[in-house]
Amino acid sequence: MQRPMIPHRGKEFRTFNSSLLERLRAIHKTTGDVLVWPGSGSAGWEIAIVNLLSQGDPVLIAVTGDFGERFARTAAVLGADVRRIDIPWGEAVTVDDLRAGLKANPEVVAVLLTHNETSTGVTNPLAELAAVARAHGALVLVDAVSSAAGLPLETDAWGLDFVLSGSQKAWMCPPGLVIVIASEKAWQAQAKSAYRSYFWNMKKARDAAADGSTPTTPPLTLLYALDAAVAMIEDESIERVWERHARIGESTRSGIAALGLQLLPSEAYASNTVTAFFPPDGLRARQIVDHLKQEHGVTVAAGQGHMADAIVRIGHMGWVDDEDVVVCVDALRHTLEQLID
Repeated sequence: MQRPMIPHRGKEFRTFNSSLLERLRAIHKTTGDVLVWPGSGSAGWEIAIVNLLSQGDPVLIAVTGDFGERFARTAAVLGADVRRIDIPWGEAVTVDDLRAGLKANPEVVAVLLTHNETSTGVTNPLAELAAVARAHGALVLVDAVSSAAGLPLETDAWGLDFVLSGSQKAWMCPPGLVIVIASEKAWQAQAKSAYRSYFWNMKKARDAAADGSTPTTPPLTLLYALDAAVAMIEDESIERVWERHARIGESTRSGIAALGLQLLPSEAYASNTVTAFFPPDGLRARQIVDHLKQEHGVTVAAGQGHMADAIVRIGHMGWVDDEDVVVCVDALRHTLEQLID
């Protein structure tokens, strides 16, 4: 990030940015367009709605946690006709759930899915869900904030029309970039959308990207960081990145179980980027979070929404290795001994 600034309307930037977008396309396993804006991952929800839909369009969203809830609220605030599949937090939406939701709402034009629910440590079966939505003829819009660059994500093979993520998760960068993938079907929808947006305008972003440029001033230092992160992923290969996250996710869950703690999700849908577990009886999540930070220098998080103080979440994505898991689990063991005593 400390590289010298360069003119963001000059040839050097256009060459740099074109290369970065092409490499991001390869990591996402897509031939679709890659668009990058300044903003948090949450901006991706609004980008999806105001570019691909029109006010009053019926959409179906599977809500499995706090971020699915926020995706639904964004769509509602912007005037979409939101239909919901509400799943108990800690569980995944299943193919049967989605089929039932589509049968009850056959007119929906888009299905909104959270690939990896950061608030609960649940990975929804995206490939299977997307196939059901696609067979229905609906657009498949995916929040991949805590899955992209960490979990298997086959954009084209799975038929995903819109995928959003944020730079601060498995991309290993500071927050401040939203990364979007758009399919040809998404562009067909964009051409019919009645919404109007200046800053989040996908067509303007694509037209600028064709020349390696951006429609507004780019956050150059963050793009430098993303370029470095992409290089790290390329050196390891995205397939090995996925394998490493699977190994680390399994070892984290095994370590938590060995301490006698209960995981929130079932093993079948447990995330390999975020592990969520319940504190032992008599302790609150924030007690554990605070003690780990103050006494061991280990940063984890409590829950969100109605589970804010009911679960502890360990993020293990991006620049993380097996030793990090050992240190974290060992610190957790000491913390529990100290707090319970």
